[in-house]
Amino acid sequence: MAVARRRVDINEGRAALESWQSAVGPREGSGGDGAGPPPSRSIIATAVRYSLEEVTARAPGNSVEVRVPPFGVTQCVEGPRHTRGTPPNVIETDGATWLELVTGRITWGEAVAAGRVAASGLRADLSTLLPL
Repeated sequence: MAVARRRVDINEGRAALESWQSAVGPREGSGGDGAGPPPSRSIIATAVRYSLEEVTARAPGNSVEVRVPPFGVTQCVEGPRHTRGTPPNVIETDGATWLELVTGRITWGEAVAAGRVAASGLRADLSTLLPL
């Protein structure tokens, strides 16, 4: 299966993700705090969109829809193709939680247990894909 053409330049996406990580600081328990001001909406948007594209590149398919409003949405993971209505496998979270999952600051199980990720459907589990 061919992966859709990327909309976010890989180098720009990686840089945005690194900027986000620098702004929020090290993971809890590793000492220190954010190195600077909070990340801009533009940095967050680019980092989210890049990481959604990266998940799709690593697990192409159409059986799971990942929504990170208002920044982006993607379909990934091989399986039955969804064509109309609400997809049977949906994951939805906010931008900060998504970036924490992508960078390993929080695990899939922790995010789901804390109610920070809404996941419905048998295939709506990205624990084997995250962190990137």
